[in-house]
Amino acid sequence: MMALAKKHGEGPTSLKSIAREHELSEHYLEQLIAPLRNAMLVKSVRGAYGGYMLTKEPSEITAGDIIRVLEGPISPVEVLEDEEPVKRALWIKIRDAVKDVLDNTTLEYLANYKEEGDMQDYMFYI
Repeated sequence: MMALAKKHGEGPTSLKSIAREHELSEHYLEQLIAPLRNAMLVKSVRGAYGGYMLTKEPSEITAGDIIRVLEGPISPVEVLEDEEPVKRALWIKIRDAVKDVLDNTTLEYLANYKEEGDMQDYMFYI
């Protein structure tokens, strides 16, 4: 998704070029792109110069949107009703904090993060 965000507005990008650039399996990317397409976060363009592109501006897609599609609901652990009240309250607070960060972190921010020089040694894959 970050590769598509970086090329947003330039037309479709092939999975083959993303796989090559990021040293990933094209087959793996094909498995990831299908649910993203079904969730209408990306669309495919057929033809010789086809590929995939975002359906919205990168600033309108959050990390939470992507993770929910690929991983399911956001929760570090399943909070059980019979859990000790203090532990349960802590896990709920952690879950809510994680959701808040993911839902307020845009794809645009992640795609430009390294270019801003904030954490040059880290690589984000979503």
